[in-house]
Amino acid sequence: MEFGSRVGTKQRGTLRKVMLVGACVTALGLVPAAAVATPGSGVSGTVVAKGTSEGKLKVKTPKGRTDVTVRTITVAPGGSTGWHTHAGQLIAVVQSGTLTRTLDDCSVEVTPAGTAFIEPSGTKHRHIGRNLGTVPVVLWVTYLLPEGSELSDDADAVDCPAAT
Repeated sequence: MEFGSRVGTKQRGTLRKVMLVGACVTALGLVPAAAVATPGSGVSGTVVAKGTSEGKLKVKTPKGRTDVTVRTITVAPGGSTGWHTHAGQLIAVVQSGTLTRTLDDCSVEVTPAGTAFIEPSGTKHRHIGRNLGTVPVVLWVTYLLPEGSELSDDADAVDCPAAT
């Protein structure tokens, strides 16, 4: 008789588990389904510039509140930005033309249309951007600056052989 009660207990435990699973499945059927994605309406967007970086972009925002400014900049053929720095990082996309930048260490970076890059922040990262080509350079720049900062700060020129 003892053997029979063990089997009955096992069967009751299995029956309880089956009933619990069944109740859960039934309950899930009664819960409203989660909202599925729907197409938007009354919204439009325009890609104004797209560029691909040569490698991974490491973006650093300032400590505290950040002013985010998006700006288009045009550098005429033969024009330059002048030597300057930024209080925060910039993410730039060259929409057209080719931008030639001379950096604080006198290295030169040539950035053609369709390319994206980051300009680092701080006075140790002064640089100048030039348009050495025959068509305007158009940049789309996103500034990530400490709240209230100027977009750029003038800097003394670096004495580089080709960076007058």
